[in-house]
Amino acid sequence: MIKGMTLVTPVASMAALDRLASLLAALGFEPGKRWQDETGRGEAFLAPLGNLELVAGRLPAVPPILIEVTQLDQVRAAVEQWMVAAYRTEEVVELLSPVTPTHWNSRLFTVALDPSLMIGFWESENPLAGKPIAVEGDLSAAGMRFAIVVARWNAVITDRLLQGALDALLRSGAAKANIQVVRVPGAWEIPAAARTLAAGKEYDAVIALGCLLRGETAHYEAIYTEVARGIGQSQQETGVPHAFGVLTCETLEQALERAGVKAGNKGFEAAVAAIEMVSVQGKLQAPRRQPAAKG
Repeated sequence: MIKGMTLVTPVASMAALDRLASLLAALGFEPGKRWQDETGRGEAFLAPLGNLELVAGRLPAVPPILIEVTQLDQVRAAVEQWMVAAYRTEEVVELLSPVTPTHWNSRLFTVALDPSLMIGFWESENPLAGKPIAVEGDLSAAGMRFAIVVARWNAVITDRLLQGALDALLRSGAAKANIQVVRVPGAWEIPAAARTLAAGKEYDAVIALGCLLRGETAHYEAIYTEVARGIGQSQQETGVPHAFGVLTCETLEQALERAGVKAGNKGFEAAVAAIEMVSVQGKLQAPRRQPAAKG
């Protein structure tokens, strides 16, 4: 079976080879096996992926050596920094090209290390290029049914969380009639209510909202642990997505910041997560194969 491939490319001079080896080492290439004898010298550089392109007829207008990268602009900055140390300023401007778009849905810059040695660095404009296709949820709540369990304790915080959750659901297309709000005394009671709602299979997701402040109770950690455990257990045993919007903060000021003042609204974030998880579950549960045709 094929293990790897090496393409041997001649370089015009030892000086050009030295420059190329120095640049690739500066960019973090893994060095391969090198050789040297009285007839010449070879430097090998290893890359995670390789591609052999054979051309008949007109050669494409690209450098013979193309290196695919991520974060192309940062790579160009690193190349420019290396060249500033090795060349005069006016040479850098002449030998290093700006980043430009190509007709093959990518961005490219080139560097000329020698009249006969041009290298191109490029990055695909497609963010999913080379990546496996993933199942992802949509953020449309149209037709979905939600239950929101919200604690009355620390209502100055939880009311803000509830408002954020409702805002996210309604903005995403959920109907008011498909949203059931259930109020419970405190965070401790959230898992029981969430489990009852999820077990009834009337709702596509349950959103849990509450607030625990360390300074208000000596058994803060114990309550939080059991609340988190109960919500997680309810989700696993019923198969209904549960969004966790229970704040655990040191002070009231920190809780206010996470309820819409400075650090976003945890209720809004929990509702968005619930919408996405309902969508993901629907896609995962959909038939993956078309029924076989009858002969």
